[in-house]
Amino acid sequence: MQKIVNVISIFSGLVSLTVVGVTGYVYFNRVSLIENAKANVSKAAVAAVTDALPGIVDTAMPEIPSSTGGVSGVTGTAIPFGR
Repeated sequence: MQKIVNVISIFSGLVSLTVVGVTGYVYFNRVSLIENAKANVSKAAVAAVTDALPGIVDTAMPEIPSSTGGVSGVTGTAIPFGR
């Protein structure tokens, strides 16, 4: 029974040391971890916009007509000449 308690005690100590070690690592490297996360998010956002942009532009652009009509000769009220 004592051996089981000792194993549980050692395991508990190892878990505690691991938690303290990881917390220390994150605390001392928090600036670089944040900067890396920002860079990764920025790269992902740029990649998403770059991938989506051609499709958005293609659907928003109207088709160019292959031929147009002649000149109508009527300007209407677009160019008033002092009437």
